[in-house]
Amino acid sequence: MAPGTGGARLVALNDAAWRSGLAVGDLLSNARSKVLGLQSREADPAADDAALHRLTLWCLRYTPVVAPWDAANGADGLFLDITGCAHLFGGEEKLLADLATRLRHFGLCPRLAIADTAGAAWAIARHGDVDNAIVPPGVQQDALRDLPLAALRLSASAQEILCRLGFRRIGELMRQPRAPLVARFGASLLERLDQALGREPEPLSPQEPPPCYRAQAAFVEPITTQAHVVEAATRLLCELTPALMRAAAGVRVLRLLLFRPDGEVLPLQIGLAAPSRNIPHIARLIAMKLDRLPAGLQAEFGFEAAALHVLAAEPIRERQAALGIDGGEADSGEPAGLAPLIDRLEQRLGAGAVRRLHARQSHIPERAVAARPAADEPASDWRIETPFGIRPPLLLPRPEEAADIMAMVPEGPPRRFRWRGALHDVAHAEGPERIAPEWWHPGQDAPERDYYVVEDTGGRRFWLYRAGRYRPGHAVPRWFVHGLFP
Repeated sequence: MAPGTGGARLVALNDAAWRSGLAVGDLLSNARSKVLGLQSREADPAADDAALHRLTLWCLRYTPVVAPWDAANGADGLFLDITGCAHLFGGEEKLLADLATRLRHFGLCPRLAIADTAGAAWAIARHGDVDNAIVPPGVQQDALRDLPLAALRLSASAQEILCRLGFRRIGELMRQPRAPLVARFGASLLERLDQALGREPEPLSPQEPPPCYRAQAAFVEPITTQAHVVEAATRLLCELTPALMRAAAGVRVLRLLLFRPDGEVLPLQIGLAAPSRNIPHIARLIAMKLDRLPAGLQAEFGFEAAALHVLAAEPIRERQAALGIDGGEADSGEPAGLAPLIDRLEQRLGAGAVRRLHARQSHIPERAVAARPAADEPASDWRIETPFGIRPPLLLPRPEEAADIMAMVPEGPPRRFRWRGALHDVAHAEGPERIAPEWWHPGQDAPERDYYVVEDTGGRRFWLYRAGRYRPGHAVPRWFVHGLFP
């Protein structure tokens, strides 16, 4: 009970009070006159909110999207978006039965409904004829037709006016012209009706942030030790890793939920300094988190299920970490095993026979790198990002001249060219990237180059350039193919 107009009023009822004919909103004095020996307690909204929050966490075992309903007026139920989740429990019927059984074991009297829309599920759960109902897809209009107007979640004033006008059921509103209803009640009335019928969306605001990636497991027998919890979390991480790899992403914020048989949930949230998919590293962090719990693991009754939610994931830069060679140790800036491989090759092929590319301070492509003995001073970091434009994987030893050039405009990309006897029609072109000669080198009188990446009608891609510009009275610039793309 809680203070209200005219005195204390009932704000919540148990099953026995419902069967006795009492209703929410009744005066406490009237209720006592109807039911002799009626027991009442002061309402504690803060405790109710805390209990609903605990129940919200527990419901995450069924779906990652759980939102309290009618939070503005005091939530007394939950929306569960089970889209794509029901098959994990054997279908909607088995999910609903499992949810109802567990809630009853917690001492609750649930009324549950599954429907295509949140509005229809709310209406049937609150005003339907049965405790557990499943509305088949596409028939929510028939399911709502005979329900009272209160099932549309309308304001008290709107319901009172509609009752004065003679409306009692939702079906009566469905048959009315829409324009007079909008003029009299505004857009809110039809918005609630359309949301329940699926004509307008009704986004949910989950109490807990929905995860980017999610994995969960139920155990045949509750697990009770920290080692078992870490093992379960490791297996869940292994399930998530393929999806993270496909998205080239790593974990930044992770939440582990451990569900106890009594309805309590132990949430553990872990943040990482950098995105990672290193399963042993994340498992060690989970173990450390368990060690730091105030009273240990607190697993007296064990945990019957676990869920792993990736709350934040960020792109992770892929890089080669090893060459697959046994016995190698990681060198600074190089894959593990590279130095021992070079040592073995030089022992077999001779000193100086193994070479690798070293970056040079030049923007001329053929002079940008130099091949030196692999045993020389360490090469520049092979992962460094070049400030230049796109470069082909295959660079020809020297540029090869192209003939029969045809272009739409003199300074534009070629539309056709012949190289090594074959004629190529250009379908796409990108560029130019202008590279000027290095004037600080003595005797450097080569013309500037305008490089283009072109693709012919056969899908072959070339890196070619025009040497010089078109100028009246000067020689026609020549074209060269300098590289190929796979």
